[in-house]
Amino acid sequence: MEKLFKLKENGTTVKTEFIAGLTTFVTMAYIIFVNPAILGITGMDTGAVFVATILAAVIGTLVMGLFANVPYAQAPGMGLNAFFTYTVCGVLGFTWSEALAIVFICGIINILITATQIRKMLIKAIPETLQYAISGGIGLFIAYIGIKQAHFLNFTSEPANITARLDSGGVIAKDIVPAIVDFSDPVSQLALIGLVITVILMLRNVKGAILIGIAATTILGFFIGPVTPVPDFSLSNFAPPSILPTLFKLDFSGLFSDPERIFVALSTILAFSLSDTFDTIGTFIGTGRKAGIFDKKDEEELENSRGLKSKMDKALFADAIATSMGSLLGTSNTTTYVESAAGISVGGRTGLTSVFTAMFFLLALFLAPFAQIVTSAATAPALIVVGILMMESMTKVKWDEFEEAASAFFTAVVMPFTYSISNGVAAGFLFYVITKVVKGKAKEVHPLLYIVTLLFVIDFII
Repeated sequence: MEKLFKLKENGTTVKTEFIAGLTTFVTMAYIIFVNPAILGITGMDTGAVFVATILAAVIGTLVMGLFANVPYAQAPGMGLNAFFTYTVCGVLGFTWSEALAIVFICGIINILITATQIRKMLIKAIPETLQYAISGGIGLFIAYIGIKQAHFLNFTSEPANITARLDSGGVIAKDIVPAIVDFSDPVSQLALIGLVITVILMLRNVKGAILIGIAATTILGFFIGPVTPVPDFSLSNFAPPSILPTLFKLDFSGLFSDPERIFVALSTILAFSLSDTFDTIGTFIGTGRKAGIFDKKDEEELENSRGLKSKMDKALFADAIATSMGSLLGTSNTTTYVESAAGISVGGRTGLTSVFTAMFFLLALFLAPFAQIVTSAATAPALIVVGILMMESMTKVKWDEFEEAASAFFTAVVMPFTYSISNGVAAGFLFYVITKVVKGKAKEVHPLLYIVTLLFVIDFII
């Protein structure tokens, strides 16, 4: 164990890694049930997607832990699955089998750009100011996810800005206004109590405060509302469904059979690749460097070595492999989860954390009734607290220098506002380039940053 994961060198123990792995799992276990519901809209078999989601998480997370030795978990990404369903299959009209082929190609592209050092060059090209802003932005993003899951916000559309009615009877609103709820909802009540409990535990420096907060909130959920569902222990609920309806169902011939749709297919692959790549890079930079997972030694190896020598190199490669593997099983892009920050915040430092997380995902395949009792109301306080911890990096941005503050600001705020790490990175890149060009410092911008920024602009236009 020590030889494989280097626990002492990383200042951790098996117990700490176990707690970290469990914490990461419970904060992202929602994907097991949410992903089938979203992809099922395309006509995919939800039982098969349930199994594919878990197996993709297990395989991707194990590769991350055993190959890269870093505490990150992987699973089909939220946002990417919505893009798969509502844009690729909905608006663009691709079948789900064709969409899986798109995801597979995206994974192959990510493997190639990792193996050819392009991803490494991208990381080296990101200026320090944006690295700090990415970390803080992810903190805001995680906290916003938690606030939404906690039902602390109520979103209403302004009647004057409703612009059209859909055939289904719904509306398209140009302006949605958030407001704090009145806390009459049992979910928001439970989440608020859980948040107070978790904050108090953090203030008292209790070990495992976040995990204890999740457990305590889950138990209280049996009495408040009740919010926590009582598990159904019927024997049928413990048997996993068949994965055959989605396994290896990629349709490459259909994807490129119509010449008129080839450009659309290629632009969709570009959109997937950009989102996946910068979601991952943002997560690693935002969480790993702050926690010391990617330390100075690793940064030097990343900069000077060839091949996959540094932990960052290996982690990027593990992430790239997971996307293609997930598509073969029958799910949308598998990516590194920003919720991994929850496990890192309680001390996870090595791949053993990921191994434990993968183990819990595998158990969920056979113990679905137990996995369902950890609701969003219980995990939301943990995400908010993790967001607080990650905001520290924002103090390192030179806010009194507008030249740095502008790009850092847009990086940090666009992430939660658009519900996307890659959008925040894109906004930061764009304003960083504009700032340097206007100030006559265009040569300070890495050439690759110009190329990627242009790709982002093309992607947004398309």
